[in-house]
Amino acid sequence: MYPAPSIIAFTTLSGLGFGLLFWLGVDGTPPTGWVALVFFALGLGLAGAGLLASAAHLGRPERALKAFTQWRSSWLSREAWAAAAAMTLMGVYGAALVLWQVDLRLLGWLGALACGGAVFTTAMIYTQLRTVPRWHHWSTPALFLLLALTGGALLSGRVSVAIPLLMLSGLVQGLVWWDGDRRFARSGTTMATATGLTGGDIRAFEPPHTGDNYLLREMVYVVGRKHAAKLRVIAITLMSALPTALLLLPFGHVWAALAVLSHIAGVATARWLFFAQAEHVVGLYYGKR
Repeated sequence: MYPAPSIIAFTTLSGLGFGLLFWLGVDGTPPTGWVALVFFALGLGLAGAGLLASAAHLGRPERALKAFTQWRSSWLSREAWAAAAAMTLMGVYGAALVLWQVDLRLLGWLGALACGGAVFTTAMIYTQLRTVPRWHHWSTPALFLLLALTGGALLSGRVSVAIPLLMLSGLVQGLVWWDGDRRFARSGTTMATATGLTGGDIRAFEPPHTGDNYLLREMVYVVGRKHAAKLRVIAITLMSALPTALLLLPFGHVWAALAVLSHIAGVATARWLFFAQAEHVVGLYYGKR
């Protein structure tokens, strides 16, 4: 699938924002005053920027509000409601801490739950697609949630929590790539099953189109194996290995900032691969799988 910059920004930034807001919501001793203002503004800003990027990816962005009407059947609509609930709850909770230094603990926990729900529903937009075997697996929402928690722990300065989460997320990401490379074959979808033809090795005689079209541009993006392997090493190094090494150094704000920036760059690289290696089954029709 074509890795559009807007969708990469959406899944990366919103995960970081909601991850940070989650940790603020469950914090037993939450910040107050100006410190709370900085943290809540950062979390809400990242989540909001991600959601704006997702709206830009829509074919008709001016109709984005209509997404709220399809919550019974659409994970996109459920994501819109979950994100709105999370940002509203955490906005009110943050305002209470900033303006009145009042800790509305129950509101914080509800907001944290909504933040987790927002990340989960985002992941389910992709997990539900049977036509993309690499995504259609329980590990997709698990990894989205884990990376959100990891990024949030980093941004909130929870070093003792961030280090094990960084190592775990790197391990899980590696396992997801290893297993994901085999899911298309395990799905049993082939040219023969797609066409209903039997009696030998079925393959396309000629391409179905002489030119480019929407499906080829959006659904049949092909990444070379060597290129993908290099990007995977870069992603794991930036999102997990380097931030862990930086956090193990004697504490310093410079190292912490570099760890955060490295992690964000690594997650963005992994997200690019997430979309670029989607392997939509429609590629069989074009002889690309």
